[in-house]
Amino acid sequence: MKHEITAKYFSQEDLLESGCLDLKMAIEAAENALVSFSQNEVLFPEKIVQIFNEDTQERINCLPATFLKDKICGMKWVSVFPPNPVKFGVQNLSAVLILSEIEKGFPIAFMEGTLCSNMRVGAMGALAAKHLAKKDAESIGFIGAGEQAKMHLIAMKTIMPSLKECRVAAKEDVEEAQFISEMKPIFKDITFIEAKTNLERSIDGADIIVTATSVQAPLLKAQWIKPGAFYSHVGGWEDEYAVAKGMDKIVCDDWGTVKHRTQTLSRMYKDGELTDNDIYADLTDIVKGEKKGRENDDEKVYFNAVGLAYVDVAIAIAMYRRAKENGCGQELTVQKSMIFQHPQIKDWIRL
Repeated sequence: MKHEITAKYFSQEDLLESGCLDLKMAIEAAENALVSFSQNEVLFPEKIVQIFNEDTQERINCLPATFLKDKICGMKWVSVFPPNPVKFGVQNLSAVLILSEIEKGFPIAFMEGTLCSNMRVGAMGALAAKHLAKKDAESIGFIGAGEQAKMHLIAMKTIMPSLKECRVAAKEDVEEAQFISEMKPIFKDITFIEAKTNLERSIDGADIIVTATSVQAPLLKAQWIKPGAFYSHVGGWEDEYAVAKGMDKIVCDDWGTVKHRTQTLSRMYKDGELTDNDIYADLTDIVKGEKKGRENDDEKVYFNAVGLAYVDVAIAIAMYRRAKENGCGQELTVQKSMIFQHPQIKDWIRL
């Protein structure tokens, strides 16, 4: 029909079965997105945040972005409810994505978004590691064993095939065991070590360090970090101030955004312990070759990603194309005709 509007619906399983859990694809999409944004090819308005509980930070955010060359506008609707795992035994983050074309303005896809969101976190950490970690890194240590930690491992191994040892520390032994039971079958060439909740054991001497936890406390200590280490900071306040102070380079996805949030670097900035001049670069500067990445094997490098939703949208576009090409998903009819063109409209009106 002339006024019919259709779109594709992709569940998480549709996306997984169509090969969208492809961190190489996500890293490439993230890299291209950073460059596109720097060239003013992306519209990226302020996000809308609705916080329902200031103490627990239970919230739902709306984050839009438009890629002008692709002629696609996207929006991530993400809920973050930190009490969920303890209170209900379910995940603390869930998301959905909507993509629309900008010729007529019609929706083209409704997608599960948690997969994309977690992939973006891993992809940005791995993209930073590509430029800032030692090329022959062999060991990775985690504080935190949740979904984002698992995605980070996949992403890091994608960009760093030399990784052969993974140590993991979590709040409970069972979380470490679950992490290893899920990741070991994927990476049979990696030796996995449970730290038995001993954070130092997980981190001490690691080439790559990842903190991915919702705990707001300075868990990571500076003395555990060896020369040449690369640190990917995923969450909020996870490391003591001395960690950043002991780094040779501090890189952010976007320092202008980071310094107004609640990460460790943000706290340091507000406390007068860190200035704009202490930040070496934004990742985009390094990706574009305007700043050098790692310059020697002894440099300690700190990477902090606050999370840029336009990167989520870029990855979602890549996932949409992949899933569509592979024939996955369901066709949705949004409307068959305009409201008053339905012949039954007089019977449907409630007066």
